[in-house]
Amino acid sequence: MPSTDSEIRSLALPAMAALAADPLLSLVDTALVGRLGAVPLAALGVSAAVFGLVFVVCNFLTYGTTAEVARMRGAGAPEEAARHALQALWLALGIGALITVVLVSFAGPVLAAMGASGPVTGPALDYTRVRGLAAVPVLVVMVGHGAFRGLKDTRTPLTITVLANGGNAALSWVLIHAAGLGVVGAAYGTLVAQVAAATAFLVLGRRALAPPDLRVEPQAMRRIVRVSRDLFLRTLSLVSALLVTTAVAARMGTTTVAAHQVARELWLMMTLVLDGFAIAGQAMVGTALGAARPEVARRVGRRLIAWGLGAGTLVGAGYLALAGLLPRVFTTDEAVLAEIASVWLLIALLQPVGGVVFVLDGVLMGAADYRFLLWSTAGAALVALVPVSLAALWLGWGLVGIWVGMAAMMLVRLATILRRFGQEGWTGQVSAEQGRR
Repeated sequence: MPSTDSEIRSLALPAMAALAADPLLSLVDTALVGRLGAVPLAALGVSAAVFGLVFVVCNFLTYGTTAEVARMRGAGAPEEAARHALQALWLALGIGALITVVLVSFAGPVLAAMGASGPVTGPALDYTRVRGLAAVPVLVVMVGHGAFRGLKDTRTPLTITVLANGGNAALSWVLIHAAGLGVVGAAYGTLVAQVAAATAFLVLGRRALAPPDLRVEPQAMRRIVRVSRDLFLRTLSLVSALLVTTAVAARMGTTTVAAHQVARELWLMMTLVLDGFAIAGQAMVGTALGAARPEVARRVGRRLIAWGLGAGTLVGAGYLALAGLLPRVFTTDEAVLAEIASVWLLIALLQPVGGVVFVLDGVLMGAADYRFLLWSTAGAALVALVPVSLAALWLGWGLVGIWVGMAAMMLVRLATILRRFGQEGWTGQVSAEQGRR
């Protein structure tokens, strides 16, 4: 199926590059601040963890917008697609303003809860209060990514992301070092870059979608809130379960939690590759089902399973080949490396499993099957990951026990999502959602 594969590549590859840009920028900021010493670096780390958690749970703005815009465009209703994107933008403005108020007004208690203390507190407060002002533009950017992906345009978001991140890196260097602002200079650099990116998305998005007016429409907003609720709770359940594994590892000792952190980050690196295919799935399946072509949606889904399985297998093989090298990029502590080695085979074997699970997440999002994704993800976390992780703590299974729990969660997700994909019902979720509008 060369035409389907070609479209998958054209959508997935730019999306992957855009997804990879933000972690790379974080590495640049870390390197720039790291030259100032341990205290500024610790302040950046604590503050960045807060923003990372806040913005991860807001990714429903991107995913929901992608799928909805794709379906409406596929149905030949560009004005409805523009209207939906506009309502998502209003929701982003409201949530972003609330996040800004909380982070600016209550930065002290938030950072204290994250463990900031002593000399770290001052620079962490400064960084958090300045970067908190970027919450609105960050969420606007999320909606912008979703809208353009729904239009099957992943190149425009890539261009904006690269230019904004490049400008951020350059400006941060000037503010941190040349202007002598220290860690707060990194926050100002991020704020300026995000405002610029949000402005670019607003200008280009208005040209691409051309909403008929700028009103808040209660009916459309209720639809967005319903979609956002399911996606938000899905993400929250997964993030919460992963936090449980970190808390369990911390109670097992410093070496174990350090090893778990490295192992988890290396496992999550895969999502940068596979989310590109999931994004292609959202756009292509949404467009097909919006055009009432379920057979095309199923064909795209089958091809995406092959792409996800193939990419996951390649990543897993690469992890096995680099078993003695890759963990040493993150740590040179031999005790930590030994702990990582104990779960390395599991991490590698989970790559193809995740490849299928993550791309089918995108397929079912494109089909508006949000409620299934919520309950299947939350159920797998609560039935498999959390109980096995707690048992690992109580029974002394160590890091291996935690990762057996991770494997159990992914296998439960694999079984349930494959079963759902094999049914006819998922292609009818678009009609069901349209009936609830």
